[in-house]
Amino acid sequence: MKNNPIVDDNFLLESPAAQSLYHVYASDNPIIDYHNHLPPKEVAENRQYDSISAVWLAGDHYKWRAMRTHGVDEHYITGKASDKEKFVKWAETVPYTMRNPLYHWTHLELSRYFGINELLNGDNAAAIYEHTNAALQAHDYSARGLLGKMNVEVICTTDDPLDDLNYHQAYAAEQLEMEMRPSYRPDKALLLDGDHYVDYIKQLGIITGASIETYDDLLTAMIDRIDYFHKHGCRVCDHGINQINYAEGSSSEIQQAITKALNGSSVTADEIAIYQSQLLVDLCHAYHQRGWVQQFHLGALRNNNKRMLATLGPDTGWDSIGDYEQARGLSGLLNRLDSTDQLTKTIIYNLNPRDNEAFASMIGNFNDGTVAGKVQWGSGWWFLDQLDGMEKQINTLSNIGLISHFIGMLTDSRSFLSFPRHEYFRRLLCNLFGEDIRRGLLPHDLPWIGDMIRDICYGNAKAYFPFEKQHLV
Repeated sequence: MKNNPIVDDNFLLESPAAQSLYHVYASDNPIIDYHNHLPPKEVAENRQYDSISAVWLAGDHYKWRAMRTHGVDEHYITGKASDKEKFVKWAETVPYTMRNPLYHWTHLELSRYFGINELLNGDNAAAIYEHTNAALQAHDYSARGLLGKMNVEVICTTDDPLDDLNYHQAYAAEQLEMEMRPSYRPDKALLLDGDHYVDYIKQLGIITGASIETYDDLLTAMIDRIDYFHKHGCRVCDHGINQINYAEGSSSEIQQAITKALNGSSVTADEIAIYQSQLLVDLCHAYHQRGWVQQFHLGALRNNNKRMLATLGPDTGWDSIGDYEQARGLSGLLNRLDSTDQLTKTIIYNLNPRDNEAFASMIGNFNDGTVAGKVQWGSGWWFLDQLDGMEKQINTLSNIGLISHFIGMLTDSRSFLSFPRHEYFRRLLCNLFGEDIRRGLLPHDLPWIGDMIRDICYGNAKAYFPFEKQHLV
């Protein structure tokens, strides 16, 4: 198809040095995607997709929000419209996404997966729909095939402690080159005041064969699931919470909080804080003992539109950036763990850009020299994983920490077509270094800087995560 006036070979690469850094040192590196929301079932069963809408639009709340803003009726977004109708409505929206990252992502994804190098719009929507659907019928366009096209080496999915990990086990049994590993995400056990807390703890008790009445019962059950996950290749956990309100309380105060919650009584903010803090500390001790990497995604204000939450459920595009205080509680938790030398490798992510300098400086407090880059400030996340957000994250980390030890990009996505986001990051990274070379701020030493670029894109993550080859259990 036509040449793309946007996504060409030197897209985002504004200097000869940037172009050399990207094409020689960055572009061909494998991808370690250490945090995403891909469905393990589709990888294990190697799903073949009926249409571009099924693999590209379904579950993508980035696109859904843009379509709603453009005035597209929900019928064509999450409703009962046909796949073709949904695709056409998205195509009609795309020209209006200029300067939103969706505009670049859309054309990168069409180019890299389907060889389509023309700008998507309502006029060519039908032809592109047919072209992509025809391509998707080929074996190498299955779920695994799409990952293979992007040279993906490892994916870490996001999994609840109650998950039986059957799909991870089935995939691991095939002993394929690409690894799919689970990540332990115990958020529901931390939400003491959550609507479904009591039911969740009951289900946890059923799965672990225990009656959970005390805090010790709960912790034993949670660690039981940690061991189960570890047996099945898990080496990473993740916590997606608004903020860490670190507070210390006595054993009796913690027990009182959980007893009230399990009895259906309301709990106070102070009780929630001491419960969450103690559970986080105990879980983090377990992660450290097993050599896991722990992640904290902080700052989302979720489910703002209660009417649409009731209609469509969570994770459908009604979340935004919160304005929580972050530094004090995060420092309290990390200090508690470090005080007994039980702070494992840690990645912290902020969603509010006002917290950039706070997070970048926080990691330096707990990098103790035992491991290069032991505590990391994660890549621009969610609303910040675009050119401006990633550029600010890279520049702030460079100013306050050591960008040379950064573990790089991740997709945080539910889409099998999202992996060109790694290319997007790599191009931006090379352009920033190339511009510094052009301005004389860095030496024109492409081999040295190129090796640093390669490490940020791949090598640092390869060394950081304990992804030894799995042994089936």
